[in-house]
Amino acid sequence: MKEFRLPDPGEGLVEAEIVTWRVAVGDEVKVNDIVVEVETSKSLVELPIPYAGTVSQLLHEEGETVDVGSPIIVIDDGTGPAVEPAADEPAVESGGATAAPERVANLVGYGPRATEARRRPRAGSAGTSGEAAGPVRDDVATSFGQAQPVSRPTDLPQSLSRAQADPSGERLPDPGPPAKEPGIASGPVLAKPPVRKLAKDLGVDLGQVIGSGDGGTITRDDVARAADRSDRAGAAAARPVTVGEQDHRVPVKGIRKHMAQAMVASAFSAPHVTEWVTVDVTATIELIDRLKARRDFRDVRVTPTLIAAKAVGLALREHPDLHAVFDEPAQEIVYRGRLNLGIAVATDRGLMVPNITDAGRLSLHELAEQLDELVDTARSGRTPPAAMTGGTFTITNVGVFGIDSGTPIINPGECGILALGAIARRPWVVGTGAEERIEPRWVTTLAVSFDHRVADGASGSAFLATVAELLADPGLALLR
Repeated sequence: MKEFRLPDPGEGLVEAEIVTWRVAVGDEVKVNDIVVEVETSKSLVELPIPYAGTVSQLLHEEGETVDVGSPIIVIDDGTGPAVEPAADEPAVESGGATAAPERVANLVGYGPRATEARRRPRAGSAGTSGEAAGPVRDDVATSFGQAQPVSRPTDLPQSLSRAQADPSGERLPDPGPPAKEPGIASGPVLAKPPVRKLAKDLGVDLGQVIGSGDGGTITRDDVARAADRSDRAGAAAARPVTVGEQDHRVPVKGIRKHMAQAMVASAFSAPHVTEWVTVDVTATIELIDRLKARRDFRDVRVTPTLIAAKAVGLALREHPDLHAVFDEPAQEIVYRGRLNLGIAVATDRGLMVPNITDAGRLSLHELAEQLDELVDTARSGRTPPAAMTGGTFTITNVGVFGIDSGTPIINPGECGILALGAIARRPWVVGTGAEERIEPRWVTTLAVSFDHRVADGASGSAFLATVAELLADPGLALLR
């Protein structure tokens, strides 16, 4: 038996949530097969298995948050019943002597832990009906520091008496009472991951379902029948919770938890200043229309965010204070060498801010390609953790929600963030002197928040004015 422990998916993360098991108990797996999908505080990550064999146990259920280094799955590779000791853990021989540990290649994030590995309770095997509701544990349970022998239910041949089965000569306990008839379980719910996912999709509480499978295991048919009964109970039972009915709690975890922690840390560590400017961006909208008509831009999305990203890159060259960071321990201001441009993306799992590496060196078409890939990857939940770190400036487009603008919070490790508001037709004064007139124009409001320890009002205002100037007249980019 081999235990696969949750590796660090990247960037020193300490925990992850089990989202989807790709395998079930009894499935055959090969080395590097994807067995589970986990959600970290930054992205969804698919984990390959480093062993080949048969899935013996799934130690955690979908939706559980697991610490890095914890065992999550047991693979029977046919070498024996014992779980392979962790790296740096002594192997216990039958005589009680400690053998030299065998070094094995482990994935990143493996290592000692101070807590015991937890096992999910499951049904016992044939011949141990009195222990059907108890957990099945391995011959050696590791606490990441020492090996501890534990009991393991064993199937005995009918021809072997209970007295003969115990070499010490002591009488073993009599078998327990027969298993109860199927009913609603009072302990842990017994159901395979695909059944749990089906129940989640159908809104069925497994704790209220009677299991008809072996040992009270809940089957897909049990879930389907429960969902059918729930539907017949009336539409009121299925109506989503609304204000005035009852409280509804949603766990804060994964990306939403990371976002909450980062925003609190930033809001209460960096003194924020926010400035606003309203600008006529008709020339930018006309440029977007011309680019969309060009053959070389038909394979990418041309949006106001793309033009704003290019304008930000040019403006930061002239105003480097907004492209710096305050190093609190060293009491230094660090001016960044290259622009890793973060783009805030709203996803079903929360707000993500992946970044485009070295965005300041990209052409407009290259920037459009990177932006398309960034947004599509983020919305599909496949952003790698490395793309979520190292940002040096961020753009957030709140205008897609019809909002004029806002007071964005700076991402930790950065000095500034630009909010792009809704672009709408508004009356605008054009021309000067005798030719002054009011026309309908495309107008938006820009807002920039910056760290006042790094940039003062003058540099922050100059940066925002440059971005506004470039969006009002994109042709000025040729002068920079």
